[in-house]
Amino acid sequence: MARKLAKIKVIPLGGLNEIGKNMMAFEYKDDIIVVDCGMSFPEDEMLGIDIVIPDITYLIKNKDKVRGIVLTHGHEDHIGALPYVLKKLNVPVYGTKLTLGLVDNKLKEHKLSSNVHMEVVKPGDIMKLGEFKVEFIRTSHSIADAVCLAIHTSLGTIVHTGDFKIDFTPIDGEPIDFHRLAELGKRGVLLLLADSTNVERQGYTMSERTVGVTLENIFRNANKRIIVATFASNVHRVQQIIDAAYKFNRKISVSGRSMVNVVNVAMDLGYLNVPEDMLIDINDINKYPDSEVVIITTGSQGEPMSALSRMASSEHKKLEIQPGDLVILSASPIPGNEKTVARVVNLLFEKGANVIYESLADVHVSGHACQEELKLMHSLIKPKYFIPVHGEYRHLKQHGQLAESLGMESENIFTIENGQVVEISKEGAKICGNVPAGNILVDGLGVGDVGNIVLRDRKHLSEDGLMVVVVTITKENGQVVSGPDIISRGFVYVRESEVLMDEARAVVRNALQICQANGVREWAALKASIKDSLKGFLYEKTKRSPMILPIIMEV
Repeated sequence: MARKLAKIKVIPLGGLNEIGKNMMAFEYKDDIIVVDCGMSFPEDEMLGIDIVIPDITYLIKNKDKVRGIVLTHGHEDHIGALPYVLKKLNVPVYGTKLTLGLVDNKLKEHKLSSNVHMEVVKPGDIMKLGEFKVEFIRTSHSIADAVCLAIHTSLGTIVHTGDFKIDFTPIDGEPIDFHRLAELGKRGVLLLLADSTNVERQGYTMSERTVGVTLENIFRNANKRIIVATFASNVHRVQQIIDAAYKFNRKISVSGRSMVNVVNVAMDLGYLNVPEDMLIDINDINKYPDSEVVIITTGSQGEPMSALSRMASSEHKKLEIQPGDLVILSASPIPGNEKTVARVVNLLFEKGANVIYESLADVHVSGHACQEELKLMHSLIKPKYFIPVHGEYRHLKQHGQLAESLGMESENIFTIENGQVVEISKEGAKICGNVPAGNILVDGLGVGDVGNIVLRDRKHLSEDGLMVVVVTITKENGQVVSGPDIISRGFVYVRESEVLMDEARAVVRNALQICQANGVREWAALKASIKDSLKGFLYEKTKRSPMILPIIMEV
């Protein structure tokens, strides 16, 4: 009998053809490891949805094989789905100190933290998870403590870059470990999975330190309050804001729930250095002159409920924008957020604030590698096979073309979608089959209970409104004894459309009389008759199609 060929399966469950929701599974023999467990924000048409997480049906089906979840860094698009996934998949979680500090915070909110086994690792560590040996390698990103992974198997080594950029002057003085990456490349790498977010940008990503220089120059010339909005997780950026404030004798106050959480975790774990007596409570900022205050806040993406948005629309309980305030948006809009950011900027200007954003000064740099850095990564690793990850389809396609321009064979580059499985063996690599990998929608406490039909109904309601028809009929012969009464929501205002409502009632009455004359007594048939006749009438009169909800009562 022929010996079964050993194969590594690479199974993307999220993060391909999209920005966010990153999750990649690797299966070898009887073991599975999962890299990252992220969430994404809902599309505009996902009405009422809070967040979107990956479909883990495949992992639940094979839960006896899953040896652990390995995290590359602490951004929401890499850790945000953990509270939901760990409820169904009780496996150990491995990550660096800050990453697990942020995860712990998140799990506490979901009352999960005591049930989950978390293991802190540091760059250079190697963890044995079944058939896999996972090596953690230091890298640079827009959050401290980011790592890339070398996953060693008896078939070969897989390198997963995680999110990265090449920063020669990082804030923590710990640059990416080129030496180890080059060493791996020299020994031979079977597969590379690399971040594709900035593949469209030529050149190099600027160092995080350039933001510090810009902030210092802005702070030097400011004589009123300074409000800086940035991503809560960008601990290095927060450190640079603190450093600039300290240099110009200003106190720091923090606003926004996620910002307060991250700052507390980062200070406790030693990733933020805040001089003594510099941090003041938000309630005490009025005790200091405006020229001595800096407020660090959330809301750089114009999120409606964030602290900056509430300040801009005068809904913040403790902070009011004053004429002359200097507001710095130290982030660039995530694709799709441009309108909401522009709305907040306009509101801030209306209130008399001076606003500095990315197009006016270098107050933000990306955390992702541009083309030249990606070329360097490919040249160091020299992989046999390549799968571009972390990007929309155009990013993945262009990253594949970039690898080809560096001399890689096109048949060794796999531009795949979530759910498509790549199998690698000694005989080669191929795409083979699919696993479930859709979106699971989280709405309030409901996980996955809102599907396409519910979203379709919400869309219908939001665009066309609702009409409820209430009618009471007799049990014996189906005669109408009360109604039909019509309630309209989001369609027309009843009092202003009395003629239309009277005509609609007559249409329903007529439909019921026809049913009675024909001996139709089933509720389903009566409801269908009411719906069809009313729908046709309303469309003819208004060219609109509200959702029609007939309610029949028998007496």
